[in-house]
Amino acid sequence: MTAKTIWRQIARSRAAVLAVLLPGCLFMDSCNPPKGSSEADFEMLRKLMVEVQLAGRDINNPRVLDAMAAVSRHEFVPEPMRRFAYADEPLTIGYGQTISQPYIVAFMTEQLDPKPGDCVLEIGTGSGYQAAVLSRLVARVYTIEIIKLLAMRAEADLKRLGYNNVKVLAGDGYRGWPEYAPFDAIIVTCAPDSIPQPLLDQLKDGGRMIIPVGSPGCHQELRLLEKHGTGIVTRTVLPVRFVPMTRED
Repeated sequence: MTAKTIWRQIARSRAAVLAVLLPGCLFMDSCNPPKGSSEADFEMLRKLMVEVQLAGRDINNPRVLDAMAAVSRHEFVPEPMRRFAYADEPLTIGYGQTISQPYIVAFMTEQLDPKPGDCVLEIGTGSGYQAAVLSRLVARVYTIEIIKLLAMRAEADLKRLGYNNVKVLAGDGYRGWPEYAPFDAIIVTCAPDSIPQPLLDQLKDGGRMIIPVGSPGCHQELRLLEKHGTGIVTRTVLPVRFVPMTRED
């Protein structure tokens, strides 16, 4: 038996213990603590999320795991959905949008390989959760959300929670944010039919972009791009399903 197998068994045992401590919480499936759960309950669930869903699978970057452990996902979902906050599934946040499942957030972040001094652009702020995770890993995060009310809510939540190195813009993410370009890394959390040229133009030489590509309801794939001079090296890393990228009229 390998050390990792032993570790996974320990993590699953802890999940089983928590299910007893928090009746109704079947962590490995839907992690649903009872209504009125305390911050301590959520903290325990968050630690188990990292151990079982992330490190227990294939997320290995310790900085990414630490960031996921530090950010309170339940603060970024609507109140009625908070009891599901640490389940490994997307959750609705209104306006036809979702907050990505924790594994996908961690996977995309790890693939991007952000560095402490980086300046990162995010397209598709949504709830602000991905921006909060990135903010613990890089110097600055610039994030764009096309739905104004979502952008306002995310900005308010990020400020309330002390993520002061995140700047939010309500606008068309397809155009990027030329004012602060070029970016060390770009992460896109909504799926265009093809990779927007403005985003490629705003990526630094040597920079990385991770982006889902494909039409809604059809095959989508998560692509990792690296820019080298005028050339782009692309590889497909995962089949995915994201909400479509929308444009301003």
